[in-house]
Amino acid sequence: MPSAQSDLAVRHFLEEFWLALGGQARALDDLKVTGEGALASVFPVTDFATAAIAAAHLAVAELISQAHGTLPPVTVDRRLASFWFATTLQPQGWMLPAQWDTVAGDYFAADGWIRLHTNAPHHRQAALAVLKTAPERDAVSQAVRRWQATALEGAVVDNQGCAAAMLSAAAWRDHPQGRAVAAEPLLHRVDAALPSVSAVPGAGPSNRARPESSVPRERPLQGIRVLDLTRILAGPVATRFLAGFGAEVLRIDPFGWDEPGTVPEVALGKRCARLDLREPRDRAVLEGLLSEADVIVHGYRADALARLGLSAERRRQLNPGLVDVSLNAYGWSGPWRERRGFDSLVQMSVGIADAGMNAAGSDRPVPLPVQALDHATGYLMAAAAVRGLTQRLATGQGVQVQASLARTALSLTSFTATGAQPSVLQPLNPSDYGADVEHTAWGPALRLTPAGQIEGTPTHWKWPAGPLGRADARWL
Repeated sequence: MPSAQSDLAVRHFLEEFWLALGGQARALDDLKVTGEGALASVFPVTDFATAAIAAAHLAVAELISQAHGTLPPVTVDRRLASFWFATTLQPQGWMLPAQWDTVAGDYFAADGWIRLHTNAPHHRQAALAVLKTAPERDAVSQAVRRWQATALEGAVVDNQGCAAAMLSAAAWRDHPQGRAVAAEPLLHRVDAALPSVSAVPGAGPSNRARPESSVPRERPLQGIRVLDLTRILAGPVATRFLAGFGAEVLRIDPFGWDEPGTVPEVALGKRCARLDLREPRDRAVLEGLLSEADVIVHGYRADALARLGLSAERRRQLNPGLVDVSLNAYGWSGPWRERRGFDSLVQMSVGIADAGMNAAGSDRPVPLPVQALDHATGYLMAAAAVRGLTQRLATGQGVQVQASLARTALSLTSFTATGAQPSVLQPLNPSDYGADVEHTAWGPALRLTPAGQIEGTPTHWKWPAGPLGRADARWL
């Protein structure tokens, strides 16, 4: 059984998550946590993972109870939750693509560490153009040493690239962006007043029955349309979860975009199409999809959709009852609100990598053992989407929810563990995987058994993972 310290940490995080989602605390009383062990980290990552997955499952259980009158029991296995924050696939006879390109990683600058995120070709080119060097690790390392870390960070970001100098937690608290994030709620939630249908020509959901008005116990999100405008990694985790309970998830990517290291992991249960939103015709297609959606989940930077003419106000005009869930890397206020960012970069900025380095007595940054900011935020976004549907069932109103990796990081780092630490996490074994073979586009694979269980409501994905861009941009 989990230790008392682990129980305390899970409860702490779960209460924080659930109250941020607008839930009632009594819904937490029947949650059961099983399993034992924890990922090795200076921070309670396994407890964080357990709580995030629990919050998403509790949201689904609450939707079921809204329709059927009783809250079904929810169980979360903390050991499996840890592994769901890493990878869930076990390829049979093939290998997953590399997670990182050859340039991405941590480099020592003239005065400290910096991380370059170069998986996307245009991000790599942006960094190399600043460094004026070839895409070879040794050459990049030598070039980085000629820069001050924060100066290089600024130059790469100004050149539309992605980088983060390593800061301590104290330095982040004093940083203008750190202060801005600390003042933000874990989730920004805004209820959307429902305008009259006559004020919104062609508003899609007003012309069809709300699918959550009938919630099948076994597939509670059946009939729910989720428009997925997300990429690596939090948003795709959120929509994968929604697909597992029956939602129709349609992911839209630009032409030429790929993320081979993550697509086999997160494309499960989704149809994936492409549109060029800079083109009026494709943007009109997206607006049509949006008008008929129940949920939109998007991970564009704070200003990006607005520049395309798809601001929050426009989205609400197109679809008054929309459940609108969005993600930003560095928060929704402050000087970095429009900065590109990823989990590994945020860990460098907010002091996580520095704390790990100091705790391990290492001479280089030590990040979390998994990309916990991405995964936890993904489950919070999924929970927000489901709670939005529950609210819409009761009130007829949509809701807008905003999450950020930096604010999720603050939740993790603010908890101070005391007492004995949990036992070491036991490695995966064949019994941890489902019996059915998933025939992905890359080859057969086994998928981890879900970490969360809702009694009477099995998690099941309709389609195996496939490549981006295979489907048409339309609802079924």
